[in-house]
Amino acid sequence: MRFSVAVLAVLGLASAASAQSTPSGRELFEGNCAACHGEDANGGDFAGGILGRVAQLDDGSLQGIVLEGIPTLGMPAVGLDGEEAARVVAYLRTLQPPGGGRGGRGGRGGRGGRGAAPPPTRTVETTTGETLRGAVVNEGFEDLQLRTEDGRVRLFRREGDALRPVTSERDWPTYDGNWRGYRYADLDQINHENVANLGARWVFTFADASPLETTPVVYEGIMYVTRGNQCYALDAGSGREIWHYSRPMTEGVTGNGAGGINRGVAVDEDNVYMTTDHAHVIALDRFTGELVWESVMGDWRENYSTTAAPLLVDGLVVAGTAGGDNGARGFLAAWDANDGQEVWRFWTTPSPGEPGSETWMGPDIMHPGAVTWMSGSYDAELGILYWATGNPGPDHNGDNRIGDNLYSDCVLALDVHTGELLWYYQFTPHDVWDWDAQEPLALIDAEWEGTPRKLLVQANRNGFFYVFDRTDGELLLGKAFAENLTWATGIDEDGRPMKVPGQEPNEEGVRVCPSLNGATNWFSTGYDPGTGLYYVQTMESCSIYTKREDEWEAGSWYFGGGTSEDPDLQRYKILRAFDFRTAEPVWELPQVGAGRSRGGVIATAGGVVFVAEDGGALMAVDAVTGEPLWHFQTSQSFSASPMSYMFDGKQYVAQAAGPNVIAFGLPD
Repeated sequence: MRFSVAVLAVLGLASAASAQSTPSGRELFEGNCAACHGEDANGGDFAGGILGRVAQLDDGSLQGIVLEGIPTLGMPAVGLDGEEAARVVAYLRTLQPPGGGRGGRGGRGGRGGRGAAPPPTRTVETTTGETLRGAVVNEGFEDLQLRTEDGRVRLFRREGDALRPVTSERDWPTYDGNWRGYRYADLDQINHENVANLGARWVFTFADASPLETTPVVYEGIMYVTRGNQCYALDAGSGREIWHYSRPMTEGVTGNGAGGINRGVAVDEDNVYMTTDHAHVIALDRFTGELVWESVMGDWRENYSTTAAPLLVDGLVVAGTAGGDNGARGFLAAWDANDGQEVWRFWTTPSPGEPGSETWMGPDIMHPGAVTWMSGSYDAELGILYWATGNPGPDHNGDNRIGDNLYSDCVLALDVHTGELLWYYQFTPHDVWDWDAQEPLALIDAEWEGTPRKLLVQANRNGFFYVFDRTDGELLLGKAFAENLTWATGIDEDGRPMKVPGQEPNEEGVRVCPSLNGATNWFSTGYDPGTGLYYVQTMESCSIYTKREDEWEAGSWYFGGGTSEDPDLQRYKILRAFDFRTAEPVWELPQVGAGRSRGGVIATAGGVVFVAEDGGALMAVDAVTGEPLWHFQTSQSFSASPMSYMFDGKQYVAQAAGPNVIAFGLPD
């Protein structure tokens, strides 16, 4: 039987049930389960609340889970017999979730944690004339979080003796704010005339977190932020925690997933969707953080991991994996948002003998990379997903993968309902420089040479700027945008790069521009329909590339070489505003820093572009001229990009900086 939820995940950290001859169900639960799920089964130190799901399963199913575990979800069987399992289930039936509602918290969210008493219930009168009853999740002098009897969380602010409902009027519901793949907020409360008055309104700090790469997602007043295997739900107007889902990091995972990287979530009316370090995709109840379903994407023992925010389109949760630098075979897949059943899967490299395998002459086709480790874009009118793929493996040695190595370093256009490939374009055939194509894919509707066109625009890591007709993949423009570019002289009439001989890595080392980090990278870009400008954090840098023999091994990197700094060029970062029709910069803003930060940009209707600049400050610049207007020094090297939303009549700009999420707004 396949269960879509981990009802008693990580059960059994404790040893045997009890020394008594006939231990009670409570004693058995406390001896085997409470260390993870809490003594009230509403959430503990290592796993989430389970009572909501307990109520949805019959006794036989629950007993089977206790006895057999769910190995695919990391849950072992518990050393109990059938009669003891029945007593545990009977005890669970006596417990109540917080407020008697939909049950449990994820991790240690809400008001308590391991062994916490159920939160108090309250009837409140609101300034809008409503009378509401529910469980108090959190409360302060100025605010109240109430989980009402319908299972939803409502947010309030105090006005004298009354409570005023608050929520977000303009959400940020996806990684890039919308499906178009570039960041633009149609909000103008913050504008070039008042942005100098911007200040920090609240800060939320992750405990013991590596630098966050998350983009906050805001939906109906609640903000969702992540790091590896953790998700927090926050009041978007105050930063106060509502719930926290957490699970231990998976021992043995390799690659970026092992470092705690997670870039965010997708969200709908009921659930929050995210990926785990060990290549699972999960759904959490949006109001409790309780696990709803979990599906395996790939086997982490084959070097799969995940870091990206999924994309939710037409009832499908679309996501890819990381692991390309470890030789994992890339794919993109879609799962039904209701139950986690896989709907389709597109492999980004062929198996031996399949069409396209002729572009992989040699044994490296067995560990090819080309993973799909960032979020994609979607055109709802065309029903087409656009997704970028990563570099082939090993990264720097192509001797055993002769050919173009399809579909590495590509943009793929896929039918959203079937995963069928409609068209593709390969930016860097036979890549030996690790230039993933994971830079944002911007869907722009604009005139091209006097004719309205549906365009796809990308500034690629390889140093070239591309414009396509996204209906059929016709290449309209391919032009260098980096000053330091040595590997190719241009793009020919067939859309292929005109490579410069002698630029592939060798044993002695070769100077190549751009560097391993590229002329740009995965961080966000912005497009302002008002100015018509496309804003990109660009880098000027070069590397010394070397190659070596490398054998694929589970749990290891698979580089086939390495890089070092070019001693003759100090890398530096420049915010460039491009006329996307020509790939020419209209203005430039050089930054002072080491050129290693990974912060992006957002354009806004207020004529302001916010940029996570290389010196550690969140900066606002004029969208037309690039003139600096405001900055806030975070003293962090950015690994994330800004976003914006409207909550309770106030526009906020939020940015993850180091272990913190900081929200900025104008004075009251």
